[in-house]
Parts: sequence; C-alpha cells; structure tokens
Amino acid sequence: MAKRDYSKDDIRQMAKDENVKFLRLMFTDLFGTIKNVEVPISQLDKLLDNKLMFDGSSIDGFVRIEESDMYLYPDLSTWMIFPWSTERGKIARVICEVYTTDGKPFEGDPRNNLIRVLNDMRKAGFTDFNIGPEPEFFLFKMDENGKPTTELNDKGSYFDMAPMDLGENCRREIVLTLEEMGFDVEAAHHEVAPGQHEIDFKYADALTAADNIQTFKLVVKTIARKYGLYATFMPKPLTGINGSGMHLNMSLFHDKGNAFYDEKGNMQLSEDAFHFLGGLLKHARSFTAICNPIVNSYKRLVPGYEAPVYVAWSGSNRSPLIRVPNSRGLSTRLELRSVDPAANPYLAIAVVLEAGLDGLRNQLAPREAIDRNIYRMDAEERQENHITNLPDTLHNALKDLAADDVMRNAMGHHLFQSFMEAKNLEYNSYRTQVSQWEREQYLELY
Repeated sequence: MAKRDYSKDDIRQMAKDENVKFLRLMFTDLFGTIKNVEVPISQLDKLLDNKLMFDGSSIDGFVRIEESDMYLYPDLSTWMIFPWSTERGKIARVICEVYTTDGKPFEGDPRNNLIRVLNDMRKAGFTDFNIGPEPEFFLFKMDENGKPTTELNDKGSYFDMAPMDLGENCRREIVLTLEEMGFDVEAAHHEVAPGQHEIDFKYADALTAADNIQTFKLVVKTIARKYGLYATFMPKPLTGINGSGMHLNMSLFHDKGNAFYDEKGNMQLSEDAFHFLGGLLKHARSFTAICNPIVNSYKRLVPGYEAPVYVAWSGSNRSPLIRVPNSRGLSTRLELRSVDPAANPYLAIAVVLEAGLDGLRNQLAPREAIDRNIYRMDAEERQENHITNLPDTLHNALKDLAADDVMRNAMGHHLFQSFMEAKNLEYNSYRTQVSQWEREQYLELY
C-alpha cells in the first residue's frame, strides 16, 4: 500500500466528501496491540493541529500515572476511510505518533523508535529498508456467546480449495476489503494446517510495512467476525499441527538501487548483503525475544513443523533461519523465517534492521551456507558446521536479549526496560501454572 502525500486541506475535503463522522486515531502499545482513541469529526481540526491529548498511563509500557498526559500527532499519509460504515456515517482512521507535553517524540512509542532507527540507517548512507511480510493466521468457530472456540472451520491443507477450505469466502472478502483500502495483495491461500491461512501483500518501506501489518490484522479480525469466525495470530494455538509465522523479506536500498545486489558477486549478492546477513546471524538469538515475544511462540519453534530452529542460512533450502530467495536485481532480498505474528512489527523491524546495520558497520562475514536439511543432521554434524540453536523458551530468549548491547540500543532504554519487566513477569506467571499435559503424564504415575 503506497504512501500518499496528503495535506491538511486534503484531509478536510475527503472527510467532507465521504461523510466521515468518526475518527479512529490508532497507535500501538509495547506488546504490538492496536490502540485507538475514537473522536467525532468535530475534533478533526484539533487533531490536525497536534492538540489532541490522551491518558498514556492506561497503555501498557507507556508512562506512570503522574506523567500521563500525552499528545497524538497524526501521520497524514496514513489517512484511510474504512470500507465498512455505520448508519450514521463513515469511519476514518489515521495512525499517530505519541508525543510528550514538551513536544518531543515519546521514547516508549514503538513507532517513534522505528523512525529513530531508520534515521540512523539514513545516516549510514542508505535510503530505504523494504519489508515484505508473510503473515499467517487461524480461523476458529465461535460459540453462541460470540467467544472463540478451538474448533477449526475446515480440514483443508496447503493450497486446498472449497469444499475442503470453508474459510475461502471469508478469506476472499478479506482480500477484497484490503484491496479496497489500497493494499496490493500478491497471494492468498490455505496454509499447511487445518484452519490456517496466509495472505501476502506487496513490500513497502519499513515504516509503511509495519503500519500495513497492523491494519491487516484489524481487517482480518473484523471480516472474520462477519462470518461467525474468530481470527487469531497466536503462533501455536493447537498441538500437533504447524504454527503461524510471519516471515520477513527484507532488502536495503541506497542511491544506486538495491544494496544487496551485485551481478558479479557470489550468488549475485553484494558485500553489503553478506555483511547484513552476518549481523542478522550474530544477533539472531538476541532478537528472538522481540520477534517471538510470548510464551506460546516457543511452542512453534520446535523441529518437525517447518519453523526454523537453527541459526544458519541458505540459498537453496528452507530449514535454516535465513533464506536467500532466487530473485535478483531489484528483488534481491533476505528472508528471516523465525518471526511470528505475535511480534510488535515496529519493534521487530527495528531490531532486525539494527542487527544488519551492525553487520555492515563491523563488516561481519557469515559462515558458509548450509544447503542440506538441518533437521536431518545429528547434534555432532550441527556442531561441526557451527550451527547453534535459537532459544527454546521465552526465559532464555530474554537472557540473550539482555546481554546484547546492540539490541538494547535498537529498542532504546524506555522500551527495553518496560519490555524486560513485562516479559519476565509473563514467564514467571507461566512457569507457576500446572498444565493438563502434566496431570495426564504424572498424576497417576507418582
């Protein structure tokens, strides 16, 4: 979805022409949850003048109650009128940046943080960081009270069509709605697991891509409810089947074009591409806590379900963490396969970019590509090939994050401290719970 250069007068005119009655002012909290302040259209001028205030103390990871007043500064390029409307008129949304009362970007706003890292990228001589996401999700039936169940809506598998794929009509309407909103949808299909779907949309610059991911999630959940279904981006909602990922395809650009492409280079990759790749591999264990941020994420990152487990790269197989797709020229890119859709896209893209920039700054070279199926290697073979594991729990991932100054700096002090505090509490709460699996295994045995 391309950015549009709207002026304040453009916004006023569109709101009038389209009979917009409400404004949904969207931003994202620490955990990637979409938040919004909804105001009547009468508040439009106040918004456009950066004078709309809200209480930041009620938002996870923001501020304490004694410093709660914050402002929403709209990014006018994100103005969008939702295709669905109420009887009283249409609803428009605009994505906002959070500012403090002294007019400074709030450091606890994940979107502001990504803007900061992108500015560092430009100082390093690059113009754009493009991201093409591949988000997956499950569709579950809802009960008579409108609550989600764990009953799948179909028994389909990869690329199945109706009648096996009962979510086809729902998915088709999601695609049509996204296109109506300006998305360039490239593919939509049933995924490997029953009830699992994937919709891929065209790459965009990093900030727009993160905005698009958040908008995409909102649309998917909204349309699913119209069909009596619940869409979830939980990484591993069911045992025994594949989980949901959100692969990130990434490419770095400078004034001469794609910085990852070199027609005469090894695999037609530039030195910049290999250094960026070296940075991704060096910091992979550390950014896992951000790219796989919940306890459930680590139920997906296990062997046997197509998700990556090992820190390695390849141009020819899909078992490593990072793949180099075959396309070259402007389409030359790296694909990071570990990220899941529970990740806050602003934080995930920021830490991944910073990892790559660290590789460029220090001219890090990746080890040789692993062009064999790593899942079929034994521990000794993996050790001989210098292949390490991703963290296997959120607890271990947090320890790796805390030990990596580059990744800490990629988040900034406020976000890092808030994230570590919240996620340690989450893991400690999890480890005190007794699961049904434990009761089934041990209750009668001991």
